[in-house]
Amino acid sequence: MESGSVTTPFGRRPMTFGMLASQAAARKIEPGQSIDKWKLYRALCEARPLLGVTDRALAILNALLSFYPKGELSEGNGLVVFPSNAQLSLRAHGMAEQTIRRHLASLIEAGLLIRKDSPNGKRYARKEQGGELREAFGFSLAPLLARAEEIERLAAEVAADRLHLQRLRERLTLCRRDVAKLIEMALEEGAAGDWSAVHLHFRNIVEQLPRSPSAEQIAAALDELEMLREEITNQLEMQAKAQNQSGNARHSERHIQNSNPHSITEFEPSFDPKQGATADDRSAGRAVPIAEIQQVGGKNEHVSGARAASAALGTPKSFPLGLVLQACPEIAAYGPQGSVGTWRDLMAAAVVVRSMLGVSPSAYEQACEIMGAENAATVMACVLERAGHINSAGGYLRDLTRRAERGEFAIGPMLMALARTNSPVRGKVG
Repeated sequence: MESGSVTTPFGRRPMTFGMLASQAAARKIEPGQSIDKWKLYRALCEARPLLGVTDRALAILNALLSFYPKGELSEGNGLVVFPSNAQLSLRAHGMAEQTIRRHLASLIEAGLLIRKDSPNGKRYARKEQGGELREAFGFSLAPLLARAEEIERLAAEVAADRLHLQRLRERLTLCRRDVAKLIEMALEEGAAGDWSAVHLHFRNIVEQLPRSPSAEQIAAALDELEMLREEITNQLEMQAKAQNQSGNARHSERHIQNSNPHSITEFEPSFDPKQGATADDRSAGRAVPIAEIQQVGGKNEHVSGARAASAALGTPKSFPLGLVLQACPEIAAYGPQGSVGTWRDLMAAAVVVRSMLGVSPSAYEQACEIMGAENAATVMACVLERAGHINSAGGYLRDLTRRAERGEFAIGPMLMALARTNSPVRGKVG
């Protein structure tokens, strides 16, 4: 500091050990030491989480630095600035004076400023006859210069931690995508194994992560997902190798499926309603396995005829979007940016929910073809609301699609029942 002695605060403000330590550190500035004030301020903003200051306190510090006449902080240029609270308020975008006082106190407590009070507590400077500054009373920026290396080191640590967290998030996103698509492929291809249990384990790992996870939490989830991905990959590679050794393309079920991409013969877990399901859930049938469809020769002709009849009658009219969101509020969380405001948002959310619930793309595509894109998205929203009562969302959707082809299913009753269940009035009464 300029005076080379301890300075105490004016009036009722108490002296603390922290102030004494800050003043002692400020006296250890090396001769000739200087640093660009705005470069140091950027490092302060970066290191803010480790320094324990708020963003508004840094805005006040920014205003104080703007009163420093030189571009570089150095003892030769003086380190005390002495603006009034009114001037600070103007440069802090009109911040209230009480707020300014509170943030100045937090900067002093954090050891970034030293209060150098005059005998009467006012901020001013005394000048020589030649105009040179002799002594100033206000706020000393000496701690910033003394702690410049420490601040830059803390800023580098924060930047490294942020980069590490970003890379962990990227790896987690890639691993989640790999596991989800591998499970989806296994379901579509009819691979042997309890893929419903695998998918449930996958969802448990993902759902345990909080909204804003730490690096340690992400790393733990990533380890589990990478192990799960390796197990799934090994199991699928072993099955693919066994098929290549024992069969040929003429007898391959995979070849039969790919020969007609719009066929409903792809693997889907059977629909089995859970205990406590509604009457609509209990009336749904299960999806027809590949073996049964191969045994019944005329089945595909019946499906083609039903599709033709559905096309001739036209797709059913969709319901108002507001009614759909009232009946199925959970779908909104899966829309773009966590909300649904248009039909396009609802259809995008339905695609996310389809993948999450293990519904194959072909099952959802067939529902869109028979019911229409808006109605298929509405059905997926209803399925999400009833997910706790449905064992196989894919089998349930296929069953509803078949019933819609035959004219035996209407969305209206399902939607109205959910609307009554989720009605705010009913929630207050119950």
